[in-house]
Amino acid sequence: MARVVVNVMPKPEILDPQGQAVAGALPRLGFAGVREVRQGKHFELDVDDSVDDETLQQIAGTLLANPVIEDWSVTRVADGAAEADGAGE
Repeated sequence: MARVVVNVMPKPEILDPQGQAVAGALPRLGFAGVREVRQGKHFELDVDDSVDDETLQQIAGTLLANPVIEDWSVTRVADGAAEADGAGE
C-alpha cells in the first residue's frame, strides 16, 4: 500500500476569488505581511503498490482537477509523511 498526495492549484493566470477573500481578511484579523493567497485542494490517496504513476496522473487529471484551469502535482510519500503538523486537524 502506498500513500499518494495530489495537490491541485488554480493556474497562475486564473482569478482566485477564494484566495483573494482570504488575503483581504487577514489584515482585518491582525495578520500583516501576507501579499497573496492562492487556495487549492489537497488529496491523500492510499493505493495498491501496483498502481503506476501514469494511472495516478490520469486520476488527477480526470477526476481531481480541471485541467483547463488547474495544475496538479502527484507525489508518492513514505508512510505517515503526508500527515500535517497543523493544529486545525
